[in-house]
Order: sequence, then C-alpha cells, then structure tokens
Amino acid sequence: MATPPAPFSKAGTPSKAGTKGVPREHRRQQMLEAATEEFGTRGYAAASLPVIAARVGVTKTLLHQYFGTKEDLYVACLVPVGDRLLDAIRTAMGPEGTAPHTPLRVLDGIFTALEGRREAWFVLYDTTLPPGGEAARRASEYWSVIDRLAAGGTAELLRAAGSADPLDADALKYVWRDLVATLVRWWVKHPEQTPAAMTRRCARLFAAAATLTSDGRTG
Repeated sequence: MATPPAPFSKAGTPSKAGTKGVPREHRRQQMLEAATEEFGTRGYAAASLPVIAARVGVTKTLLHQYFGTKEDLYVACLVPVGDRLLDAIRTAMGPEGTAPHTPLRVLDGIFTALEGRREAWFVLYDTTLPPGGEAARRASEYWSVIDRLAAGGTAELLRAAGSADPLDADALKYVWRDLVATLVRWWVKHPEQTPAAMTRRCARLFAAAATLTSDGRTG
C-alpha cells in the first residue's frame, strides 16, 4: 500500500492563535482544525462558532472574516475530509478494485486517513446539515462517489464468489456502508485502538463470520 498521509493534527486546548505575528495560513489551519472537531463531535446544528473561535484564541468576527458563514466554514472543513477519504479508498481498491483483500485494505485506508481526527468521519456524514444548502450538496456529492466505489467493489467480490446477481450486489453495498459506519463509531469510542489494531480486529471478525456461514449456522 502507498505510504499513508500524515494524520490530522489535534486542535487541542485554547491557544494564542489570535495574537499578532501568527502567519495567516497557520491561523486559518488552526481554525479549520478546531471547527472540524466541533462539527464532528456536536454536529452542524449544535456546533458553536464562539466555541470554535475561543478554542484558537480568536474572535467570532475574525472567524467570519476568514470563512464567511457557518455553512461556509463547514464546507471548508468538509472538502479536505472528503478528499482524504476518497483518496484512501481509491488507493486501497487499486485499479478497478483489483487489489487483493480489498475490504480490509479499504478499512485500513479509512482508519489510517482518520487517525488523529476520528470525528472527521461525522463531518462527512452529518444528518443535521440544512437541506438544500451548499454543505448538504457537497456532502451528497462525496456520498455518491463513495457509494459508486462501494458498488463496484462489492460487485467484484460477488463475481469472484460466483454471483452475478445485481440485487445481491446492491444489498451487499448497503451492508458494507452500514458496516463501515458502525466500525468507525466503535473505533471512536475506543481511542486506544490504532488503525493497524482495528484492521486486525476486522480481519478476525470477517474470518469468524465466514466460519459461521460455512458451518451453516446462519441464514
């Protein structure tokens, strides 16, 4: 697998980012990190711009000067998260999803991409976004691309197993999407688990599920 990108950095506790002498781009990045954490942990609807500003030691007014509205700030957080996850998934799948052990590679890529900023997953999958707004539109675009990749990957897995039924592929896509979301949620609750440890755990779970199926103990 390709060398993973550097992990997200933590926004941490309130800093002196608002003092003079801080380079503009550095201050902007601090704001984005704080906003990603706030949006990811509280959701768009409950997120507080004053809290984000205070976390990096700036005023709410300055935050608006840098990013505009709350929705503009959300989009500025969403795009790098979505791009990062898409790149990780595409790299893991390889050309046309032909990489070996693709499901585990995809999970490992997702865990690695999120390490250091696990709540960023919920920036991409936020159910509180204003319907019809720019943030919802951009998020939906990422969801669509990820779903297409998932559809291609699950169809390829089924073909390898001897099934060409399109409904099987569609059902498995939904199972996969919910499985990934559930695993990320579990991982967020267990911060001591590294991406590598999570990938190994998934391998054990998949192996156990395969054993149950082959033994005829499931439907």
